[in-house]
Amino acid sequence: MTTVGIIGAGHIGTALAQGLTARGYDVVISNSRGPETLSDLVAELGPKARAATPEEAAAAGDFAIVTVPLKAYQEVPVAPLAGKIVLDTNNYYWERDGRMPELEEGRATTSGLLQEHLPESKVVKAFNHIQSGDINTDGAPAGSDDRRALATASDFPEATALATSIYDEFGFDTVDVGPLAESWRVERDRPAYVVRQNRDELIGNLARAER
Repeated sequence: MTTVGIIGAGHIGTALAQGLTARGYDVVISNSRGPETLSDLVAELGPKARAATPEEAAAAGDFAIVTVPLKAYQEVPVAPLAGKIVLDTNNYYWERDGRMPELEEGRATTSGLLQEHLPESKVVKAFNHIQSGDINTDGAPAGSDDRRALATASDFPEATALATSIYDEFGFDTVDVGPLAESWRVERDRPAYVVRQNRDELIGNLARAER
C-alpha cells in the first residue's frame, strides 16, 4: 500500500491524514514539535498512521504533503524528498509569515518558492484553497451534478496526475491551471480561494484572477 509522508499536522494536514487513512493509505505524519506531541492524533487515526520527525516522514513517503506555515518552508527536509512528488498546500499570510516582497510584487508564487527549495522534487499545488473542514465532507462521486472542483498546478505532468487522482478519491473534480508560475491564480484573496465552486465556476474564477 502507498505510504504518504505528511510534513505539518495543522488543520489541513490532520484532515488529509484522516481522509487518506480512511482510504487505505499508510500515513507518516510529523510536525515541528516532535512525534511525541502527535500521540493523540495517531491514536485517533488508527493503525494506518504513525508519528515521526519531518525527515523520517519525508523519507518514508512514496509521495509527500507539505502543509506548514509558509515562513517555515525552508525548514522542509530536502534530501529525503529528492525524486518524489510533493503536494503543496501552503498559503501566504503576511500577518503570520511576515512580509515577503517577492510574493507581494508578483515575482514568485508560494509553490514556486517550495519548488526552488526542493530542486530535485516535483512540487504540485493542491488543497490550498479549500477549508480544512470541507476536505472530508464536501466531496461527491465522479459525475455527480455540481460536483465541487479544486485546482492544481505543477511543472511536472506526473505530479499533476497524482494530485488529480487524489482529488478524485476525495470526491472533487480537477482544473489544471498549468505550470507553477500560474498557481498564483488560486492563492489567497483571488476569486477561486476557499469558495465552493464546480468545474465551470472554477474555470471562470481562475480566468478572473488579477495579479
